[in-house]
Amino acid sequence: MSWNEVTVLVEKAKTGDREAYGELVVRFQSSVYAMALTRVRDPLEAQELAQDVFVHAMRKLPQLRDPRCFAGWLRRITARMAINRLTRRGPLFGADPELLDAVEAKTRTAEENFAVGEAVEQLKGALGELREMDREALEAFYIRGRSLKQMAKEFGVPTGTVKRRLHVARLRLKEVLEGIDPTLAERFAGDAAEELAAV
Repeated sequence: MSWNEVTVLVEKAKTGDREAYGELVVRFQSSVYAMALTRVRDPLEAQELAQDVFVHAMRKLPQLRDPRCFAGWLRRITARMAINRLTRRGPLFGADPELLDAVEAKTRTAEENFAVGEAVEQLKGALGELREMDREALEAFYIRGRSLKQMAKEFGVPTGTVKRRLHVARLRLKEVLEGIDPTLAERFAGDAAEELAAV
């Protein structure tokens, strides 16, 4: 299924089309389950969590502004719901390796690995061309995984200011990337939008 097809299904599902949402569940259930399993480390709990994620996502789908952001939005919901579950349950140390082996793995081809490596190098180069404030905001959010609240505390500014900085920094990075590789700029813009749509 192409990303264009996913976008069309999301648009239909937002209007209440259950069949379209069912297709999205089929398309994303293995990745949501895999992410849930790596976080909660229990196959039954991961299954429950995955179901809860799709129920929650179905209810909140009208709030998703950009259908292209569905995958990242779903990842963010899974991460947050897993954290909530772990907070209530307390930490579980260790996981049976056989359980993780049961999760379907997706491996990249040598060409895909090369393309990813090349994109990473181009992205690093583009980050290096940004002003320090823009670079720090992007690195804190995307590389170090800081939340908006954590960033606000670190930078000593309101959360709204952090959101604005991220927005401006992404636009500036996109401009730099367009001069290097327009395809990479488009991919970055889509992935970044996915992440911020869930915030």
